[in-house]
Amino acid sequence: MASSRDRQRKLARAKLDRQLARRAATAKRRRQIQAGVGAAVVLALIVVGSAWALGAFDSEPKKQAAEDTCLWTPQDATANTNLKEVGTPPTTGLPTAGTRTMTVTTNQGGPITADLDLAAAPCGAASISFLAGKSFYDNTKCHEITTEGALRCGDPSGSGIGGPTYSFYNENVPTAPEANPSASPAPAQTPAYPKGTVAMIGNPPGSNGSQFLIFFKDFNPPTPGYTIVGKVTGGLDVVEKIGALPTVDNGSGAKVKPKTDVVIQSLTVGEPNAAPAATSAPAASPSAG
Repeated sequence: MASSRDRQRKLARAKLDRQLARRAATAKRRRQIQAGVGAAVVLALIVVGSAWALGAFDSEPKKQAAEDTCLWTPQDATANTNLKEVGTPPTTGLPTAGTRTMTVTTNQGGPITADLDLAAAPCGAASISFLAGKSFYDNTKCHEITTEGALRCGDPSGSGIGGPTYSFYNENVPTAPEANPSASPAPAQTPAYPKGTVAMIGNPPGSNGSQFLIFFKDFNPPTPGYTIVGKVTGGLDVVEKIGALPTVDNGSGAKVKPKTDVVIQSLTVGEPNAAPAATSAPAASPSAG
């Protein structure tokens, strides 16, 4: 039979075990609570960090930067006094689909109309439209009837090196046909610059500004170099009439200057429209003598 002292020891031991068990349970709950709080804090930090990175705490929403549609390269008017300062077209927000109607009224007959192709040549169309809005072309002469079969206009100085105080690169130049001497003769191909084509021309080549060509004959060079910006839709007969005018020496030995002045009385460009660029043959309109 156990003594009174043994029973006391057993009771004390059982009490100690219960205390240790309670302490262990309390510590476990404390660790669980701390772990839960820590996870919640980490999650909150992740959410806040993500929101900050996305600009949720900005005073103003971030705006996506607009990409430049065209690059306008400044030209020095002090080095070339034939250049005319009228500002620079915008670089962004330019229309890049559909067409704009260019209307050229000359002293040689009814108006010449053309569709400027905003998808294929957005910078050429933007330059002509901008300059037309500045009356840049009004009361200027078309100073050449080129040997390539085109009327050359758009240089207020008439020198061939005039234009605005900016330039831009080629953008819609036809691909040169690949020569294959061993192949059998191919059927007639569409020329690079069909009659009625409106193209940009620069000096030096590839440095475009205000000058443009209107072809009154098909032109198919071995290496095309002009940006096609549009196509005549009306008044092609007026262009052909001008192309038939006698020419004289332009002062440099080239017999390309019209003997009779060809004056652009006005050149305007309409608002963009969604219609695709014309693909049919350029239309003629009655000339007004």
